[in-house]
Amino acid sequence: MNEKVIAKAAEEQKEETKTKGLNVSGRPWKADKEPFNPRGRVVKNKALTSWEMKKQKRLEDLQFKTRVKELKQEKEDVRQARINSLRERREKKEEKERYERLAVKMHAKKVERLRRREKRNKALKER
Repeated sequence: MNEKVIAKAAEEQKEETKTKGLNVSGRPWKADKEPFNPRGRVVKNKALTSWEMKKQKRLEDLQFKTRVKELKQEKEDVRQARINSLRERREKKEEKERYERLAVKMHAKKVERLRRREKRNKALKER
Protein backbone atom coordinates (compact mmCIF):
# COMPACT_ATOMS: atom_id res chain seq x y z
CA MET A 1 0.00 0.00 0.00
CA ASN A 2 2.84 2.31 0.86
CA GLU A 3 4.29 1.79 -2.60
CA LYS A 4 0.95 2.71 -4.22
CA VAL A 5 0.79 5.95 -2.30
CA ILE A 6 4.37 6.79 -3.27
CA ALA A 7 3.69 6.01 -6.94
CA LYS A 8 0.55 8.16 -6.89
CA ALA A 9 2.40 11.07 -5.31
CA ALA A 10 5.18 10.75 -7.91
CA GLU A 11 2.63 10.91 -10.73
CA GLU A 12 1.01 14.03 -9.25
CA GLN A 13 4.43 15.63 -8.92
CA LYS A 14 5.21 14.86 -12.57
CA GLU A 15 1.95 16.48 -13.62
CA GLU A 16 2.73 19.58 -11.60
CA THR A 17 6.24 19.90 -13.00
CA LYS A 18 5.08 20.04 -16.60
CA THR A 19 6.09 23.47 -17.79
CA LYS A 20 3.80 25.45 -19.96
CA GLY A 21 6.08 28.39 -20.49
CA LEU A 22 5.56 31.97 -19.36
CA ASN A 23 2.20 33.65 -19.14
CA VAL A 24 1.41 36.07 -21.90
CA SER A 25 1.14 38.85 -19.35
CA GLY A 26 4.52 37.91 -17.88
CA ARG A 27 3.03 37.68 -14.36
CA PRO A 28 3.73 34.14 -13.11
CA TRP A 29 1.69 34.61 -9.92
CA LYS A 30 -1.54 34.78 -11.92
CA ALA A 31 -3.35 31.45 -12.06
CA ASP A 32 -4.06 29.84 -15.39
CA LYS A 33 -7.74 29.90 -16.14
CA GLU A 34 -9.64 27.63 -18.48
CA PRO A 35 -11.93 29.37 -20.98
CA PHE A 36 -15.57 29.24 -19.90
CA ASN A 37 -17.16 27.52 -22.83
CA PRO A 38 -19.35 24.57 -21.89
CA ARG A 39 -19.27 23.23 -25.45
CA GLY A 40 -15.50 23.33 -25.37
CA ARG A 41 -15.35 21.02 -22.37
CA VAL A 42 -16.64 17.93 -24.17
CA VAL A 43 -15.87 14.69 -22.46
CA LYS A 44 -13.58 12.89 -24.87
CA ASN A 45 -14.14 9.44 -23.32
CA LYS A 46 -17.76 9.42 -24.43
CA ALA A 47 -18.41 6.93 -27.23
CA LEU A 48 -20.51 9.29 -29.36
CA THR A 49 -21.33 12.97 -29.18
CA SER A 50 -24.96 14.00 -29.38
CA TRP A 51 -24.57 14.96 -33.05
CA GLU A 52 -23.07 11.58 -33.90
CA MET A 53 -25.89 9.88 -32.01
CA LYS A 54 -28.48 11.88 -33.99
CA LYS A 55 -26.68 11.07 -37.22
CA GLN A 56 -26.60 7.38 -36.36
CA LYS A 57 -30.27 7.43 -35.39
CA ARG A 58 -31.18 9.08 -38.72
CA LEU A 59 -29.18 6.47 -40.58
CA GLU A 60 -30.89 3.63 -38.70
CA ASP A 61 -34.31 5.17 -39.36
CA LEU A 62 -33.50 5.53 -43.05
CA GLN A 63 -32.36 1.91 -43.26
CA PHE A 64 -35.50 0.78 -41.46
CA LYS A 65 -37.75 2.77 -43.80
CA THR A 66 -36.02 1.43 -46.92
CA ARG A 67 -36.34 -2.14 -45.63
CA VAL A 68 -40.05 -1.64 -44.89
CA LYS A 69 -40.50 -0.11 -48.34
CA GLU A 70 -38.78 -3.11 -49.96
CA LEU A 71 -40.99 -5.55 -48.06
CA LYS A 72 -44.13 -3.65 -49.05
CA GLN A 73 -42.97 -3.59 -52.67
CA GLU A 74 -42.37 -7.35 -52.64
CA LYS A 75 -45.81 -7.93 -51.17
CA GLU A 76 -47.39 -5.66 -53.81
CA ASP A 77 -45.49 -7.47 -56.60
CA VAL A 78 -46.83 -10.82 -55.41
CA ARG A 79 -50.33 -9.38 -55.28
CA GLN A 80 -50.04 -7.89 -58.78
CA ALA A 81 -48.70 -11.19 -60.15
CA ARG A 82 -51.69 -13.01 -58.69
CA ILE A 83 -54.09 -10.44 -60.15
CA ASN A 84 -52.43 -10.62 -63.59
CA SER A 85 -52.53 -14.41 -63.69
CA LEU A 86 -56.22 -14.35 -62.70
CA ARG A 87 -56.96 -11.76 -65.38
CA GLU A 88 -55.12 -13.76 -68.06
CA ARG A 89 -56.92 -16.93 -67.05
CA ARG A 90 -60.30 -15.18 -67.32
CA GLU A 91 -59.42 -13.70 -70.72
CA LYS A 92 -58.36 -17.11 -72.04
CA LYS A 93 -61.56 -18.66 -70.72
CA GLU A 94 -63.70 -15.95 -72.35
CA GLU A 95 -61.86 -16.31 -75.64
CA LYS A 96 -62.28 -20.08 -75.57
CA GLU A 97 -66.02 -19.76 -74.89
CA ARG A 98 -66.38 -17.22 -77.70
CA TYR A 99 -64.67 -19.54 -80.19
CA GLU A 100 -66.89 -22.41 -79.05
CA ARG A 101 -69.96 -20.29 -79.67
CA LEU A 102 -68.62 -19.38 -83.12
CA ALA A 103 -67.87 -23.05 -83.86
CA VAL A 104 -71.50 -23.90 -83.28
CA LYS A 105 -72.54 -21.34 -85.89
CA MET A 106 -69.69 -21.72 -88.42
CA HIS A 107 -67.55 -24.43 -89.92
CA ALA A 108 -64.48 -25.49 -87.85
CA LYS A 109 -61.93 -24.47 -90.53
CA LYS A 110 -63.42 -21.01 -90.82
CA VAL A 111 -63.24 -20.56 -87.02
CA GLU A 112 -59.60 -21.65 -87.09
CA ARG A 113 -58.79 -19.12 -89.85
CA LEU A 114 -60.57 -16.40 -87.85
CA ARG A 115 -58.57 -17.29 -84.73
CA ARG A 116 -55.25 -17.10 -86.63
CA ARG A 117 -56.20 -13.76 -88.18
CA GLU A 118 -57.10 -12.30 -84.76
CA LYS A 119 -53.79 -13.51 -83.32
CA ARG A 120 -51.92 -11.81 -86.20
CA ASN A 121 -53.81 -8.57 -85.63
CA LYS A 122 -53.18 -8.73 -81.89
CA ALA A 123 -49.44 -9.29 -82.49
CA LEU A 124 -49.35 -6.28 -84.83
CA LYS A 125 -51.15 -4.09 -82.30
CA GLU A 126 -48.72 -5.01 -79.51
CA ARG A 127 -45.69 -3.89 -81.51
